[in-house]
Amino acid sequence: MKKSLLLASASLFAFPAFAAENTELAMADTGANSEIVTIYGQGETRQIQTVTQADLSLKEPGASPFQAVASLPGVNFQSSDSFGAYEWSTRISLRGFNQNQLGFTLDGVPLGDMSYGNYNGLHISRAISSENIGRTEIAQGTGSLGTASTSNLGGTLAFYSIDPSDKMGLTASTSYGSFSSLHEYVRLDSGELPTGTRAYVSYSFQQSDKWKGDGLQKAQLINGKVVQTIGADVTLTGFLNYSVRRENDYQDMSLDMLNRLGSDWDNISNNWPLAVQVANAYQQGKPLPAPFATVDDAYYNAAGLRNDVLGGVTADWSITPNLEFKVTGYGHNNTGRGLWWTPYVPTSAFIPGGAPISVRTTEYSISRYGTIASLVYTLDNHEIEGGVWYENNNFRQARRYYALAADGSGVTSLQFPSNPMATQWAFAFNTTTLVFHLQDSWKVTDALKVNFGFKTQTVNNGAHFLANQVTEPFKSGLAATQFTGGKIKTDNGFLPQAGVNYQIDESNEVFADYSKNQRAFVSAATSGPFSTTQPGFDAIKTTLKPETSQTVEAGYRFNSEKLQALIAGYYVMFKNRQLATQAGAGIVGAPSVLSNVGSVTSKGIEAAATYHFTHELSLSGSYSLNESTYDDDVTNASGTVLMHTKDKTTTDAPKHILSVALGYDDGALFGNVNVSAMSKRYFTYENDQWVNGRTLVGLTAGYRLQTDNLLDGLELQVNVDNLFDEKYISTIGSNGFGAKGDNQTLLPGSPRAVFVSLKKSFN
Repeated sequence: MKKSLLLASASLFAFPAFAAENTELAMADTGANSEIVTIYGQGETRQIQTVTQADLSLKEPGASPFQAVASLPGVNFQSSDSFGAYEWSTRISLRGFNQNQLGFTLDGVPLGDMSYGNYNGLHISRAISSENIGRTEIAQGTGSLGTASTSNLGGTLAFYSIDPSDKMGLTASTSYGSFSSLHEYVRLDSGELPTGTRAYVSYSFQQSDKWKGDGLQKAQLINGKVVQTIGADVTLTGFLNYSVRRENDYQDMSLDMLNRLGSDWDNISNNWPLAVQVANAYQQGKPLPAPFATVDDAYYNAAGLRNDVLGGVTADWSITPNLEFKVTGYGHNNTGRGLWWTPYVPTSAFIPGGAPISVRTTEYSISRYGTIASLVYTLDNHEIEGGVWYENNNFRQARRYYALAADGSGVTSLQFPSNPMATQWAFAFNTTTLVFHLQDSWKVTDALKVNFGFKTQTVNNGAHFLANQVTEPFKSGLAATQFTGGKIKTDNGFLPQAGVNYQIDESNEVFADYSKNQRAFVSAATSGPFSTTQPGFDAIKTTLKPETSQTVEAGYRFNSEKLQALIAGYYVMFKNRQLATQAGAGIVGAPSVLSNVGSVTSKGIEAAATYHFTHELSLSGSYSLNESTYDDDVTNASGTVLMHTKDKTTTDAPKHILSVALGYDDGALFGNVNVSAMSKRYFTYENDQWVNGRTLVGLTAGYRLQTDNLLDGLELQVNVDNLFDEKYISTIGSNGFGAKGDNQTLLPGSPRAVFVSLKKSFN
């Protein structure tokens, strides 16, 4: 790969409909299918935008909600599949902060840090069908004080589901496309019943072949929502979502593998004899068959399995005209498995006549419940709001191995395995979270608005090693340094936030804000302070400081009948960065070493604009310039430099991101052409390895029937992703980042893909 600066991509939609909650609406007549939207967070004291269901509907059905925000300034979204839903590869970052340093919620309910092995939540693609998301609100730097998250150092994404319709009806869509992909969706709305009840239930099914190699990726979701009014002052809202996800994985790549084997190289799931040959050669110390250079070049198979149930009930009570109380109770249960067919632990070592390969799993179980409550009091020009969030989370995690017969039978990749032949380790974790916030929004004059407040954060993390579950030979092989358990706490009594918005006139406004945030420690065996040895944990448990960030941002917004625009600048100081380093291939699962390695400074500029040439035709664009650098070298206790990271660019933080789209919609004919580009990204801390930038082009074209019969409103849509079939690296860091040198942590992006869909609503 050439070490030159190229431009690369995400995706931009033709008609970005941006909105901000709790602000005055601005009128934007964007075409025959236009609606009332808020432009670029008008009236807000911070950098914030919202995209609506109209934006997401321009993508192929089943696309991740992240696809709809990928065109916004400051957003770096990557996935190796066209839908953006393959969880092992899905990554989103804001201003250099990675996914597990952001906050995510659905209808106010916390989704955790949305990492792959999530210990306290679930991915948005499992939480709700994309067709049921009404809007997605993104705050690039400063999430609201009331956001239920303890990981939002660098911003928040808040997803809001659509409400049930006032009218009884049926909505259905079907889509078919490249890689034998199939997506089906149906939603039944009850309409408003005599009791004042409105409800819907939906079902979606998605299945696709992998775009390379052998295997399937599929998901099923059932979503239900009920809204019940009680008199004129109380509204009850409840939702219950069920998800089943099964995904065969792609093989993680390195630059060497890409050059030696090509980007179409993958796991060898359709060639069991070759997998056995490789495993036997490795275990016997013999040369590997061509074209293998190492046993990690390809495994026989890998998969991710997840079952989730997520539900919540919210009561919104207008006690008086000036006093409003809102409370939400929620619960979430998850069962998950991450499967790898490993030659490092052969079945034959446990069972005579077994295969030279076993199935290694990382097993997850989440059971959490919580309450979020807030009280809003309006007094003259002040809106005083306070709230509390409590959560109790029990998380279990284990590393187990399952037997394979000589012919490879015994475990099916897309089914939960049972009866493990061995357990290497097992842990029970408990995390309790208590967050309180208080703020005042003060309308000083008709033009000037100020808000200020703070939150507190207390998070208690506990871990217990389940020694009785460990089996031989792992039990007798436990070292004295084996982590057995302990407790650690994150506590901060004052995390302030303040902002100001000044409306110069009807079209022009300026804003500025400051915030301090803190990320709580992670309760897991594979990341965070519990992922080390017992001596390692004992050494850091009283001295390790949680990561914190301080963000200052300011900007200008313009809004007129034809043009909406913004420009913002920011400066972020990220302190107490925690670095976990792990030796060996990811499949080995060696303990990591966690340490505080100093601070990161981020600064940048973000700009976006939408221009409406006519009611039907618009041009949109955004640009982000980000400079995120490490402030310190990584040293050991004696001061010896272990990594030369000072002034190096942070990993997976492109300096330039550009998105442009031209869109058309006259009510019948609609479509867009979007171009997105991004500069190179480093995947080592010392910046000696990187992937080139790239430019991607996407196309959407559709037609809505306008008739007087049953076919009225029938919509045909064609989507083409990666129109020019560019070969590029999408995800970096799938197996983490190294100090320097090549690393098997890259995933190539999907080639050109075409999808055709039909949509129809019956009311």
